[in-house]
Amino acid sequence: AQVSALARKKLVHLDLKGAPPRINYLLKLIDLFAELGADGLLVEYEDMFPYEGELKMLQASTQPAYSKEEVMSIQEAAKAKGLEVVPLIQTFGHMEFVLKQDCLRDLREVDHCLGTLSPHRDRPLQLVLHMLRQVIDLHPGITTLHIGADEVYLLGEGEESRRWLRTSGRSVEQLFLSHVTAVARAVKTAWPHLTVLMWDDMMRDMSQDTLRDSGLVGLVQPMLWDYNPDLDVDKTVSLLEKYSGAGMADVWAASSFKGSTSVHCCVPSSQRHVDNTLQWLRVAESVSVAVHLRGIALTGWQRYDHLSVLCELLPVALPSLAACLQTLIDGLFDVKTQDKITSKLGISSVEVEAMERISQNTTMFPGRFLAEIIVDLNSFLNSEDVRYFEHNMFVRGWFSPHQRQKKMVNPLIVMQIQSQAAEKLDVLRGEMSALYPDSTVQEWEEEHVWPVQASLQKVLEDTTACLRDMLPGQSG
Repeated sequence: AQVSALARKKLVHLDLKGAPPRINYLLKLIDLFAELGADGLLVEYEDMFPYEGELKMLQASTQPAYSKEEVMSIQEAAKAKGLEVVPLIQTFGHMEFVLKQDCLRDLREVDHCLGTLSPHRDRPLQLVLHMLRQVIDLHPGITTLHIGADEVYLLGEGEESRRWLRTSGRSVEQLFLSHVTAVARAVKTAWPHLTVLMWDDMMRDMSQDTLRDSGLVGLVQPMLWDYNPDLDVDKTVSLLEKYSGAGMADVWAASSFKGSTSVHCCVPSSQRHVDNTLQWLRVAESVSVAVHLRGIALTGWQRYDHLSVLCELLPVALPSLAACLQTLIDGLFDVKTQDKITSKLGISSVEVEAMERISQNTTMFPGRFLAEIIVDLNSFLNSEDVRYFEHNMFVRGWFSPHQRQKKMVNPLIVMQIQSQAAEKLDVLRGEMSALYPDSTVQEWEEEHVWPVQASLQKVLEDTTACLRDMLPGQSG
């Protein structure tokens, strides 16, 4: 029964703080998520939400935020496919997109940490509630809201917090709980019908008594996240039992289908994320009946935080998502499960790096061509000849320091590699800009292509310079 508890409500996380898809592509993805077995969307808009009035400055500056009409169209597309929409708004940690604004700088817990909101005085709470109200008002049909609250770094380090902590009996744990309780209570007061979810990590080391006495019981449902393929089942079960024992029996799991391998990962491994999913299924089998697992969010982080580089783009992670959803539905990952995944997506392997078209008649999943281009370009950029170009046999054989000095060089090899890269890049730009804003295309290129291109460019410039010097002598 507990295995089906995880499968009962499967939310696909849309992290829009990086590489936000163009709306037409996003609507196609929503249809695909439903076909793959999702039950809902956990939508983290961040700076892509059309905040207005005093909050308009929170909108992204690199590309236009989604319009109100587009936000409504996301919900309509989801509703048409029977998917629930759960907005996620950070209210304590990971508020970089808010606290980077100069006029809100004094609301940081510590000046050099852009992510953590100060929990003191009325203004921070009012700011958070102002944000929540705008998001909730534009989501008239929702029943569930996620208030974030993970990774509240350096809490307790600010001057006001230090003063607050000097009073005997006060702790950083209480400081955290007091703010989150205030946010959750305000939400439940204004919107009594909403179920409030929050990330659990800041509560993991708290005692059962601390949690029970915190005031959070009955206000929130913790979502326990762990993206490790070797997730510790026993430890996770005991954490869930602790939350349940503290009075928070309704809990959620969070796995990942992308964005948790490394901060700059470009192509995901489906197996890694399936392994994580299988560990969560073992957790679900092992918890006692006192723990009510409400469902699972399959996270797909696009950045580790607002200020970090892009992780894997959605198209290249769709086989991983399909594999994780089907594993949850079937309760295992065997040959039959893999066959279902590959036939749904029209591919030959659940691994994006190994997939081939099954037949010309197969429908391509949305973004399939871009996924293939990214895999191809990533493989090319990471090949030894390109990545370690200075050690390439042609460079060492035909372009040594001695040959440069004597002006006896052959730029042909460098030019071949450069033109190969340029050709692949042109195709990528065309395909990516159809699905993503130009700012995403530029950022992806700067992150993955430029570092490699720079060394190629340097050698090409040197060879060209040598060649120029050689030409007069040769013509005589």
